[in-house]
Amino acid sequence: MVNLTEYLYKKTEPIIESWNEEGIYALSFFVYTNEDNIPNFVISYNTEEDCEYSPQLNEQRWNYAFWRQDENEIIGDEKSTNILLQWFKENGVKDIGYEDETLMYDEDYNYIGKGPNGYYELLQIVSNVAKRLHDNKVIINTFKREIPIIIHDLEYSWFSEEATKNGNPNGIAEIFLKALHQEFPE
Repeated sequence: MVNLTEYLYKKTEPIIESWNEEGIYALSFFVYTNEDNIPNFVISYNTEEDCEYSPQLNEQRWNYAFWRQDENEIIGDEKSTNILLQWFKENGVKDIGYEDETLMYDEDYNYIGKGPNGYYELLQIVSNVAKRLHDNKVIINTFKREIPIIIHDLEYSWFSEEATKNGNPNGIAEIFLKALHQEFPE
């Protein structure tokens, strides 16, 4: 049996512990689907200098589009993708990449889907890895303070927001979550 949480934790922990750049204020756990609609997972960070020391609720600080995006791949190569696909199989996740269009929107046309099959399930595991990094004091020991791990896709969907909340105990991501719901001027 594949223990995906353990596998991802063992891949992310040493990378994070190696980051020692000054001013790191947030980590990115970016989960997206590739051209075959198979979920991929990369990690990176942003610094105060990268966001030009912007205010706490500024879009430049929190929107991944503004980040440097110097990513470390966790799932995406052949080996890690095969491990993920094996985990899907063992856990009954089928039709990877398929999304039932009849379940994507509510009666008011609000997106309520969970992304392509397999995406939401991986996001839950990634959230558990983030929480474990906090619980095991990897974050506080590496950065000398707690910083949020933003678990996201490009759209900051409702389920990535949920994963961020779950992966950051004790309100560590509250400023990000507040900024996420703030209207930014054009």
